[in-house]
Amino acid sequence: MKKIVLGTLICGVAAFAAVNLGACKGCHGANWEKAALGKSKIVANMTKAEVTKSLQGYKAGTYGGAMAGVMKGQVAKYSDADLASTGVGK
Repeated sequence: MKKIVLGTLICGVAAFAAVNLGACKGCHGANWEKAALGKSKIVANMTKAEVTKSLQGYKAGTYGGAMAGVMKGQVAKYSDADLASTGVGK
């Protein structure tokens, strides 16, 4: 019983900590094909390293143009490790 409870707790925490890609897809498209609000890069054309660097830069306030303020708010709640493990990009 303890193993079941512990396993459920670990899975719940991991799922809660994961980056909510559904929220991202609202602006960037289901296949990352859109320039969000006509201003962003198309994520589908970016490498995983570029996506990670961008997300971490938005969080740190060191990256971004017109959408920097919006994106900083979107990524602020995630750790750098979470942002690096999205799996988005080529």
